[in-house]
Amino acid sequence: MTFWRVLLVWLMLAAPAGAQQSGPEVLIIDSERLFFETQYGRRLAADLAAQTAALQAENDAIVEELTEEERSLTQRRATMEPSAFRAEAAAFDARVQEVRRDRDAKNGELAAEAVRARAVFEERVQAVVANLMLERGAVMVLEQRNVVLSVRAANITDAAIARIDETLGSGAP
Repeated sequence: MTFWRVLLVWLMLAAPAGAQQSGPEVLIIDSERLFFETQYGRRLAADLAAQTAALQAENDAIVEELTEEERSLTQRRATMEPSAFRAEAAAFDARVQEVRRDRDAKNGELAAEAVRARAVFEERVQAVVANLMLERGAVMVLEQRNVVLSVRAANITDAAIARIDETLGSGAP
């Protein structure tokens, strides 16, 4: 019985809105799809992936170098004076700590760059989505993941992807 009441109320509320305009007043967008399916978003994702791969390659080379240095120190230990070994081991440990701080900083810089690139993307794309909203006579655009139920016509993600590709292309400066 409750279902039928809800359906009746929904139909009564939807009828006047449908009579006033041809499309929904509230539109829906999937921003993840915008990022991963537009030329611009794909270019940003590829750039960030290339930077991540380069940083990982640097990290791997450094780990290999430090592992070899540690192996050498361990092999030479038997022939070294204890005080000399302690000094070299302390210097090695200090170097490892410095490398770790440097790597953490570079990882942080890359993460900050990813956040900044995504924010710039969303800012530039917002104008395109706003134009679609105005063209369709809507008053609001909601993120897909915040919507529980909607009609298919309210989702403008495909149209937004096409318009972003047309307007911004790869977003290259």
